[in-house]
Amino acid sequence: MSLSRVKDLRLPLMNLVRLKGTPILEQLHLEERLLRTSSDNWCIVNDGTNVPTIVMGMSGKPSQLLEVGPVMEDRIPVIKRFTGGGTVIVDKSTLFVSLICNKDDVPNVQPYPRSVMAWSGSLYGEVFKGVNGFQLRENDYVFGDRKVGGNAQSIIKNRWIHHTSFLWDYDVRNMAYLKLPSRVPQYRLERDHTDFVCRMKDYIERSDFVEKTVKAVGNQFTLKQVNLEDIDSYAKGGYLKTTRLLTMEELEEAMAGTIQNA
Repeated sequence: MSLSRVKDLRLPLMNLVRLKGTPILEQLHLEERLLRTSSDNWCIVNDGTNVPTIVMGMSGKPSQLLEVGPVMEDRIPVIKRFTGGGTVIVDKSTLFVSLICNKDDVPNVQPYPRSVMAWSGSLYGEVFKGVNGFQLRENDYVFGDRKVGGNAQSIIKNRWIHHTSFLWDYDVRNMAYLKLPSRVPQYRLERDHTDFVCRMKDYIERSDFVEKTVKAVGNQFTLKQVNLEDIDSYAKGGYLKTTRLLTMEELEEAMAGTIQNA
């Protein structure tokens, strides 16, 4: 038996789902379903989402985080996801990587946000090895002092999810839909969105990032490719779906609150 085969036998199994252009709402529904109804480890990689969409954390308030008027006028979809974290606008130039793990399969990681973040920072350190300036800073992935990836998590009894949106590129105009949040990382120093973020394309090729990410995950898990149409055989049973699209009425209510507080 080869040494690589012996190594694979010792590693926990992780199912790999590779997507391209899947709507972010569909991706988040898939992740929430797999977290709550599957007992397997999962890595989901989605290369872009075709429609520009705003995604907020589960406790996010549109009136505080969004320029609600332009969002409504331009009919930008707004999602509340099942995890915490901040607000992002995503599109075809956003790369998504989600890791769903059983805590017993990563015994060196405690099921707490800081421990999961440290583990993920080490994993992406492998991906960006040799790329100057990459680091985990507070809860963000950065090059130097500019953010390239934002993270969110959900930790349940025996499992957790850590998912990331990476800015391969971004449209400056889309940043205008987002307000400067009241709570920001210390290293942001009150910079506006365009001075705070950077483009991954200035540091690594898009295809290289995807392949190096899969390789880094494969160093810690035995990977098994799973097609989207086969998910039903892995995720059985019902669950309370909490990721949802905000209604126009909810945005109108947020708009009214913004006007009253002006």
